[in-house]
Amino acid sequence: MSAPATTTTRSIAVPKGRDPGSVAVLGGGVAGLTAAHELAERGYRVTVYERNDALGGKARSMGVPGTGTGTGTGTGTGGRLPLPGEHGFRFFPGFYRNLPDTLRRIPYPNKSGSVHGNLVNAPECLVARFGGRPNLRFPVRTLLSLPVPASLLPGTLVESLMGLLDTSLNLPPTEVAHFLGRLLVHLTSCELRRIEQWERVPWWTFINADAMSREYQQLLGVGITRDLVAVRAEVASTRTVARLIQAFIYNLLGRGNDGEIDRVLNAPTSEAWITPWEVHLRSLGVEFEFGTAVEELVYAGGRITGVRVRSTSTAAGRTVAAGHYISAMPVQDARAGWGADLRAADPQLERCDRLRTAWMVGVQFYLRTRTPLVHGHVIHVDSPWALTSVSQAQFWKGRDFRSTYGDGEVADCLSVDISAWDRPGILYGRPGIKCTPDEVRREVWAQLKAGLNGAGRQVLADADLHSWFMDPAVSGLGGPAPSHREQLLIHPVGTWYDRPSSRTAVPNLFLAGDYVATDIDLATMEGANESARRAVNALLDTAGSTAPRCRVRRLHRPPELAFLHKLDEIRYRSGLPNLFDRG
Repeated sequence: MSAPATTTTRSIAVPKGRDPGSVAVLGGGVAGLTAAHELAERGYRVTVYERNDALGGKARSMGVPGTGTGTGTGTGTGGRLPLPGEHGFRFFPGFYRNLPDTLRRIPYPNKSGSVHGNLVNAPECLVARFGGRPNLRFPVRTLLSLPVPASLLPGTLVESLMGLLDTSLNLPPTEVAHFLGRLLVHLTSCELRRIEQWERVPWWTFINADAMSREYQQLLGVGITRDLVAVRAEVASTRTVARLIQAFIYNLLGRGNDGEIDRVLNAPTSEAWITPWEVHLRSLGVEFEFGTAVEELVYAGGRITGVRVRSTSTAAGRTVAAGHYISAMPVQDARAGWGADLRAADPQLERCDRLRTAWMVGVQFYLRTRTPLVHGHVIHVDSPWALTSVSQAQFWKGRDFRSTYGDGEVADCLSVDISAWDRPGILYGRPGIKCTPDEVRREVWAQLKAGLNGAGRQVLADADLHSWFMDPAVSGLGGPAPSHREQLLIHPVGTWYDRPSSRTAVPNLFLAGDYVATDIDLATMEGANESARRAVNALLDTAGSTAPRCRVRRLHRPPELAFLHKLDEIRYRSGLPNLFDRG
C-alpha cells in the first residue's frame, strides 16, 4: 500500500519561547499511536517504543508465516500474499466517536481520502444455537428502519425498545417487559447511582436472571456479558454492561452516532488502517523504535528521569530519556515497570494491581469455499467458550481471495474470537487454557459446527477446512505455564474504583490504555483512543501549552432525560430507589 501523494495536517500553535519538548510514548497500540498523533500535530517531538516488530497491538493484523508465494521477504512480492491473520476481528460500532475522528485524520487514497472510508457496514447479525434449535437471524438495517421517536422520554423510549426486542428476540412478552423495566432503571439512573450502586451489583442479579427462562439467561445474561464484555454475568459490573447496552440502544435510535451500529474494515486491519497510520505519523515527524521492551520507569526527585528498556532481539539494555512520558502499554505490562517509590508517589498506581485481565484472542479458519454465514457477525450464544465470528471475504470487495492470499486454495477466512478460555469445552471437556494449540483448534471448530450445523443445516464441513492460525502472542498451550502477552481488561463488579485517570501525581507521567478510566468505561479501541486524548490534554495542561486541547467526545446523553437524572440524584442522596425500580 502506497502513501497518498500529499497529506494535510492541521496548523497547531506552539507556545512562544517554549521548546515543545520531547515525549516518550511507551507502547505502539491504539492508545500509543493516538497519543503520538495528537502530540505530533501540536509540535512535540515524539518517539514510540514498541516491543513487537509491528505497530497496532491487539488491533493489528499479520501475515501467517510461510503461506505466501512471494519472493524474498515473504510479503507476497511477485505472488500471493500470506494468509491474513489477526489477534481477533475488528468491530467499529456507530457509537464510537473519538476513534472515528482519528480515522478521518489518517490519509488514504480512496474516495473519502481517509482511513474512515475503509469502514463498511455489517447489516445483519446471527445468533447461533446448539441442539438444532432455530438460529436467530435479524437484519440490523430493519432495526434501524423502525420509527425513531422524536423524544426519548420514558413512555416513548419503552415503546421503541419494545419494538427493537420484539423484532430481534424470541422471548415471552412478560420477560421482555421485565428486561425493559430493568433497562429503564439504568437509563434514568444518575451517574452517582451508577458509580456507587450499580457498579457493585452483578448484571445477573440486576436483571433477575435466576427467575427467568433459559433463553432469557442465555441471550440477555450470558450472551451479552461473555461475548461483549468477556466476563461472567454472575460477576460482571452492571454499570459497565448497561452502559454498553445503552450505547447500542441510542445508536439504533439514531442518537449521537458516527454511523451504523456494526461496521468492519474492507481489508486486513494493518493494510486498511495501521500501516497508513504509521506512514502518516512518520510524515509528522514521529519516530519509532521496534523490538524495545520497557522494563522500568526510573523515578527520582518527584519525576520520571528515564525508562530502562531492553532489545527483544539482543537483550541489550539501556535507558532512554524524554521531557514527558506516556505509558500506553496494557495494564499487566505497565504496572510491571512501576517501582515501589513510583507507586508510593501515586496511590492509584498501586490500585492497578487489583485490575483483572483475561484471555480474549481469536483463531482464523481458512476455508476452501466462500462461506458468508451472515452479512455481519455471528454470536454463538450456547458455545461454552463464548465464540463470536465473522466471515471476512464478503467485506473485502475488489479482491479475489484465492488469487490474493496463500496457495490459491483458500476462498474465505472465518475469524473467531474466544472470550471464555476458563470453561470446559464440548470435545475434550477442558478449558482452552489447558488445551494444546491443535486441541484449541479442534474444540473451536466443534463448537462452531454445533451452533451452525444440525436440524438439516450443513454450513461447515470438515473437508472445507484448509488451515488455521492463532496469534503468536499466545504461547505454551498444553504446557505447565501457558501465557498470553495481549490480555484484555475485564469488568467484574468494583473494577471502576481501581481504574486510574490519565493524569498521575507525577508531573511528567501520563497513562493511556484500555484500562484507564474513560467515559465509555469498556476496554475497547474507543476507550484506548479516548484515554490517549485525555493523557495528551493532561500533558498540555502540565506543560502550560497554549495548543488546542484534544476534543474528547462522550457517549450520547439524551437531553430529555436530564430532569429524570437530576431527580434520581436527589432520590439517591435521600436513600430512595430509582423512580422506576420495582425490583
